[in-house]
Amino acid sequence: MTQPLMPMATAVWLVDNTSLTFKQIAEFCDLHELEVQGIADGLVASNIVGMDPVANSQLTQAELDRCQGDPKAHLQLKQDDVPTARRTKGPRYTPVSKRQDKPDAIAWLLRHHPELSDAQVSRLVGTTKPTIQSIRDRSHWNSANIKPVDPVALGLCKQLELDEAVAKAAGRRAEATAEAGTMTAYENDPSPAPEPAPSDFLSTGRSTETDQEDDAPTVESVFGPQQPKD
Repeated sequence: MTQPLMPMATAVWLVDNTSLTFKQIAEFCDLHELEVQGIADGLVASNIVGMDPVANSQLTQAELDRCQGDPKAHLQLKQDDVPTARRTKGPRYTPVSKRQDKPDAIAWLLRHHPELSDAQVSRLVGTTKPTIQSIRDRSHWNSANIKPVDPVALGLCKQLELDEAVAKAAGRRAEATAEAGTMTAYENDPSPAPEPAPSDFLSTGRSTETDQEDDAPTVESVFGPQQPKD
């Protein structure tokens, strides 16, 4: 299902103004249930103003009432007469108000998930590899004021995206560890090379040419022993 416009702001409004479950809101806004719970607790998106999905024609009031009466129902986004063009794949857009939070998010990822590659951190937060390296080696111009903060709490990425990246990095590390263990076992206990079969000369002490000379016919073997002449 296509997510609504400004899903975080929509989730804030649904949490504050409806009796929908966290699961229903998470599915409709394409968020993690923990993110919705964080919104309800005031830990996530505390500075985001809620947006009414009914007022901006993304959800009908009848659909909202139906799902509030049935906790197992799924909200269906209102279909527009003109299909919305999908955004082409490109760099993650970060609002200007949140760009100053990127160093804190990068520091949190480097501390709590060191298995993530620089490319994964770059995609999650929307930053560059030189910036990540400068924060890692503390050469960033604002290193003294950087404090690790969860990027999900800052609204820079979704919990689902972070979980997927961590799972992929863990699988990559497990494969590398297994491959390294195999190489170490081979180095510690290499299989002995097969020994060459001994030659006929070494096993019998006589060469093959000598055997052939012994088997050659002689005068005595053909005509019998010669009688001495008187």
